[in-house]
Amino acid sequence: MRAMARSLALLLGLLLCGPLWAADYLKVEGYPLDNGLQLILKPTTERGHVSIRLVVGVGFDQFDCDHKELPHLLEHLLFSGIDDSGEAGLEERMQALGGDWNAFTRDSDTTFVLEVPAANQRAALDLLLAALFNTEFTAERIEAAKRVIVHENGEHPAAWQRLLGAATKRDDATEQLAAELGQACAEQDSLDRLDAAALERLHEQWYVANNMTLIMVGDLDRRLPAYLERRFGELPPGPMPELRELPENTGHAEPERTLTSGLVGDTAQVNLIFTEPWVGELDQGTWQMLRDYLQWAVYRDLRLEQSLAYSPTVLRSAYGSSSFFSIHADVARKDVAQTQQRLHELLQRLAKDGLDDATVERLRSVALARQNWTAQGNSALADTYWSSLGSYADGRFADPAPELRKIHTAQLDAALNLLLKQPSYLRVEQPLLSTAGLYGVGAVAVVILLLALVGLVSLLRRR
Repeated sequence: MRAMARSLALLLGLLLCGPLWAADYLKVEGYPLDNGLQLILKPTTERGHVSIRLVVGVGFDQFDCDHKELPHLLEHLLFSGIDDSGEAGLEERMQALGGDWNAFTRDSDTTFVLEVPAANQRAALDLLLAALFNTEFTAERIEAAKRVIVHENGEHPAAWQRLLGAATKRDDATEQLAAELGQACAEQDSLDRLDAAALERLHEQWYVANNMTLIMVGDLDRRLPAYLERRFGELPPGPMPELRELPENTGHAEPERTLTSGLVGDTAQVNLIFTEPWVGELDQGTWQMLRDYLQWAVYRDLRLEQSLAYSPTVLRSAYGSSSFFSIHADVARKDVAQTQQRLHELLQRLAKDGLDDATVERLRSVALARQNWTAQGNSALADTYWSSLGSYADGRFADPAPELRKIHTAQLDAALNLLLKQPSYLRVEQPLLSTAGLYGVGAVAVVILLLALVGLVSLLRRR
């Protein structure tokens, strides 16, 4: 009876209130099915299209370094096909529905993303369920999925990199630092130890109804409530495995390092990285607004005033139990020292003089406006819900605007000063040799070769 009541309530909303719901993007129709699967449904006025996100609560964080790629491997395997037609046949079925799909494995979840015509939303969900629960974990398919991941992740360090002490080829300097501190894996998973048994255990333990959230946004079918109760309501729940504790800092990182990123080139990337401390109740909002402020300050200094970098960036990232606050600038190799000095002087000046109130208010206005324009369209709105699942409760997502309005300049000043008291790490990524250096090595090589030839000729004449 309870499930029927929910379905009738949703149906009434679909029939009468869709446009009204769309006006408040933070309000949704959300409820759990009896098996624990969470539904988040948002009818909109954008007709003919539905955006779907099926979020499974398992990602990289739940596995140690030897098995880190396991959820990623399973994600790829689930697209390998549900019958003898294989991956191509599965893709052709989705194409025949006029839809498109993809999947992403992150630290905390694995998410399946579908964009489909409204007329085929239920058929697309049927196909997704078939992929998730009817795929056979054959050795051939597993090996094919492993090859895909190898190409997707990139190659391991080249021989010359290993000779220079590069234990791993990470995506960026922050990830390198996280690996040094023990927050990220030092080496990419070889995938060799990941077999069918491990994949089946992962699927059985984590791909259960009470560990899933289904998000649907757009021109929702009036028959959708009954369909979801029937098809997704039949998925079995299961006991949730104990969450793995995130690693603490266990390693040591040098304050300054040069990372070799190629053999020859005249460009370099300057990376200044800090660990984020806890600053209080408005922690996330405070750091995000400080990031926005420093993004503008660094852009104005390095590009507009000094012409050292075209697009310097300020980023926030998380690895393990640590959060990092970092500044990155692609510069000419000859400008590395000047860029380092400019960044140091800029940060010290801001810490001493304080942030500008007018700039803070301007950036706050941008941040508030961004809340609306980034949620325009079914796909963007579905992604907004996906990224904000932690703030969802009782049919509504938390509104970030009130917290943004509470953050004032004095609080940002305090956060910046606290940040600058944390250990900082300078990482310069650059090729082994500059062009001039290559010419120098080449010239030396030519001289050595000529001397060797002269010596050889002299030796032959003596004979």
